Amino acid sequence: MTGALQRRGSKSATGRQRGVVLVVALLLLLVVTILGVAGLVTAALELRLAGNIDHHARAFAAAEHAIEQAVLTGDLGTSSSLAAPDKPGCRPACKTPITGDPFDYSLYYDASASDTLAPDGGHSLGAGLQAHHFVVEATGESGPGARSDHTRGFYVLGPAEP
Repeated sequence: MTGALQRRGSKSATGRQRGVVLVVALLLLLVVTILGVAGLVTAALELRLAGNIDHHARAFAAAEHAIEQAVLTGDLGTSSSLAAPDKPGCRPACKTPITGDPFDYSLYYDASASDTLAPDGGHSLGAGLQAHHFVVEATGESGPGARSDHTRGFYVLGPAEP
């Protein structure tokens, strides 16, 4: 009889071991699943970050394009002012040529820097020239909420105003 009890006891120990293996396998599967989900969440977050960086770079480029357009096509006369700036002719639908991102700018003459005289003589400039200060305030946009605001000042040599 002791042999039968030993066999029965060994069967029940084997059954318990199989139950423990099942529990351990389920726990390992749970850990692997959690790691997989965490990896997916991290990848999705990194993808959003990369997209936001791209949109910011495109908005920056659109604002720089706006400044370029203001210098090339804007009215560089002294009649514009902060209260009445020169605006682009394509408003309100100004878009960059390649990406199609919207931009806008305001170009105005800075009368507060009007007494900046150019140096006399040298380099065949002659007398009576004045450095006229202009300011461009540009905005570029791209994607969901990406915006870049730039302000740039520059001087243009012209005849001195009386």
